[in-house]
Amino acid sequence: MIILLASSRDSALSITIPQIVSKPSTELSDLETAGQLRSLRKLAPVSSKPGSMRIDWEGRELINFSSNDYLGLSRHPALIEAAIRATEKYGTSSTASRLVCGSLDLFHELEKTIARKKKTEAALTFANGYATAMGTIPALVGKDDTIILDKLAHACLIDAARLSGATLRVFPHNDLRKLEKLLNSRKGRTLIITESVFSMDGDLCPLAEIIELKEKHDALLLLDEAHAVGILGEKGQGLAEELGLQERIDFQMGTLGKALGSAGGYLAAKREWIDLLINKARSFIYSTAPPPAQAAASLAAFQLLETGEGTDLRRKLHAHCRTFDSPTPIIPVIIGENDAALTASQALLESGFLVPAIRYPTVPRGTARLRLTLSAAHSEEQIATIREVIADLSSGK
Repeated sequence: MIILLASSRDSALSITIPQIVSKPSTELSDLETAGQLRSLRKLAPVSSKPGSMRIDWEGRELINFSSNDYLGLSRHPALIEAAIRATEKYGTSSTASRLVCGSLDLFHELEKTIARKKKTEAALTFANGYATAMGTIPALVGKDDTIILDKLAHACLIDAARLSGATLRVFPHNDLRKLEKLLNSRKGRTLIITESVFSMDGDLCPLAEIIELKEKHDALLLLDEAHAVGILGEKGQGLAEELGLQERIDFQMGTLGKALGSAGGYLAAKREWIDLLINKARSFIYSTAPPPAQAAASLAAFQLLETGEGTDLRRKLHAHCRTFDSPTPIIPVIIGENDAALTASQALLESGFLVPAIRYPTVPRGTARLRLTLSAAHSEEQIATIREVIADLSSGK
């Protein structure tokens, strides 16, 4: 930093003052003081058998209640076999971006499958859900447009909305009156963004009512089905399918790395919108295409969803959800303060369960919680046990 001072002869004197820059150690210390410091856990499966939710953490065997593997497909033989076959045929890498030479036939087949299941004209796949949001939203709207976003929307949606440069308006969680008020004061192309199943609360959006509002005000709707695909709907295609509303949604976004047990993200829409994304979505254009094995495993997962086994897995998962009186497998246990949530998570760890403490900035301040996630791979005994342990924890036993 340079400060100019006037001398007695009206000539400028400059004094250089060192600029104080915080060190990483200071920032880490501040995070620790605030109860927000995070670290990576080194985990490994205890068994290679499909459907096992037992993991090893530094020599301690735990039952995993933190995974988004809602149907237990990540180690399903059909997905593993599809990934192996694709690796043997195509190799381990797609070797370039889709617009260069990485647009393998597997990706086209996967996108055609997604479009058919979402009842749209086309679809586009990305490396992951975050890349989907970061590429899609800034390509759809810009500085002369408006984004109206649910307050509890996922971080990737918030980050992408900010990146777009559009005017950003936020409505309180699922507040339809505020949403309509914001729609009345919008400018340019208007994009409403919400989730079907909210990732930290496990509740549903009022989808039918939101669609009515977006049609009334000639807006667009992007629905993130990341935590609904594979779980809700007759064929596991999400809340939009369950309510028969797929064809009234402009953009259906989702992930392939949760209930589908693979990796990647997708956006399904009309053909002209997908063509626009191919030309404008920077996370798609400037990234090497995902590994062929990823697309092959995703295809296998979509095929499995429509089989009797897929139906049975969803039924088992829904039975687990009913044990907690929840419409979804995401069970939040609100505790409040960060330190208390960390203490509760550690207590569960000591009891043999991996249940993470979720803190600000992932959730609003003062709403730190345990985020319990259920899977069809959990046994009835494991579900009953964790329910009892959570109940004891909540009662202070």
